[in-house]
Formats: sequence, C-alpha cells, structure tokens
Amino acid sequence: MRKVFAVAVVLAAAATVGACAHKQTPDEFAVARNAPLIVPPDFNLAPPVAGTAGISAGEAQQQAIDALFGGPAPRPLGEMSMLDVAGRDSAQLGIRSTVRDPNTRVVDKGPMTVTILNAPQADSSLASAQAQ
Repeated sequence: MRKVFAVAVVLAAAATVGACAHKQTPDEFAVARNAPLIVPPDFNLAPPVAGTAGISAGEAQQQAIDALFGGPAPRPLGEMSMLDVAGRDSAQLGIRSTVRDPNTRVVDKGPMTVTILNAPQADSSLASAQAQ
C-alpha cells in the first residue's frame, strides 16, 4: 500500500511539473517597446552656475506654491460683493494675532479650558493637562 501511494505521488508530481514545463508565457519586454525618455517642453529648470547664490527657502516655497496652484487668481464678482457686504474695509489689521492674545476673551469655556490654553509648552511627546 505504501509503494502504491509513493508511486501515485511521484506520478502526480511529474504530471504537474510536466504540465508547467510546456506552457509558454509571454515575454513582457517583447510586447511593447518602451518610449524614449524625453524632457518636457515646459521644463524650465537650469543647472546651477558655480559662484552664484542659490534661492532662499522662502523663494523656493513661493515657487512651489505658484507651480502647484498657478499663483494668485482674480476673485469673482460674487466673492468681491460678499466681502464688501461683510465689511472687509473696516476689518482691523492684525486681527488674527489679536484673537490669540491671552487677554482677549472671546467665549467663556470654563476655567479648565483656560488652564489648558495657558499651560506652558513642554518638550514631551506625551500630551497632558492637569488642573492646579
């Protein structure tokens, strides 16, 4: 019984390997020819010239923003009229800095929120807030 089982396993393995050996797979390199690498026509970067100053981090960031978003765009008339109605001419300069001022109290969220917001900054990866 053992010999019959061993012969059956060997024949099954041979049939499996034999079936795979005759199968032809397509050659992925022969299917299509790769197009040559080309430089796009709007590629305007030039190699750096020795002895010249490089661009600053702010200029590089502005160039990246302009490349991604296309620079400043004119606002539509509907948005302009909405800003006029909202009173953009009467807005205080630097109001965003004033809002974060600790002496400015916009909405009373309770003493615990004030304690958390006034907590000193720590150099820890763990966040914690403790009432005093």
